[in-house]
Amino acid sequence: MELLIEGIKQAFMLIFTGDPLVIEATVGSLKTSGSAVIISLLLGVPLGLLLALTRFPGRNVFVSIINAGMGLPPVVVGLFVAVFLWRSGPLGSLELMYTMPAMVIAQVVIALPLVAGLTTSAIQQLNPKLRLQALALGATKGQMLYTLIKEARLMTFAAVIAGFGAIISEVGAVLMVGGNISGQTRVLTTAIVEEVGKGEFSEAIALSIILLSLTFLATYGLTYYQQKGVGK
Repeated sequence: MELLIEGIKQAFMLIFTGDPLVIEATVGSLKTSGSAVIISLLLGVPLGLLLALTRFPGRNVFVSIINAGMGLPPVVVGLFVAVFLWRSGPLGSLELMYTMPAMVIAQVVIALPLVAGLTTSAIQQLNPKLRLQALALGATKGQMLYTLIKEARLMTFAAVIAGFGAIISEVGAVLMVGGNISGQTRVLTTAIVEEVGKGEFSEAIALSIILLSLTFLATYGLTYYQQKGVGK
């Protein structure tokens, strides 16, 4: 208990003194996870619409792969991304290993199935007549798709929340492809692992409290906008 209290005290001290480690790790987490969520959203929502509105050979297999991807172990994702980005791998010439972009790629692989899968489910739950009504009223194909996304916005926000929650707290994949290089690839989760390894439990607890607070605030903001649509 004393260790936890000391960690909380340490957390406030690190925050209010502007500790360089905390600032670096927090900014790194926001950069990587924020970028990964945006990319996952840009790729996952159109993919979800495609799977929900079209029928093609092998579609069920593809949907099954997306659904299975929702439970991908982060360490396995990190291993496969590392194999591709390693110097002798297919994408080794890009020299992305142990960089922020490599960490974003790993996080996108984790979040994309969540966003695409939940978007597919959300669109499929809408009344099928809605699409026909929109087209009958003269909506273009783009306007019709916008209408469907707008109607399914609660579930779409849930997809964003699920994706963000999965990657902001993830450590296995980012540590494997990004390491924990000071000034380059350090994020809150990898910094916590490092502090625990050094036996600095107070600092680790402090960073954990900051990570939990950051996760809560981001999730609260997304949930607030999600719930604004309830009842409208």
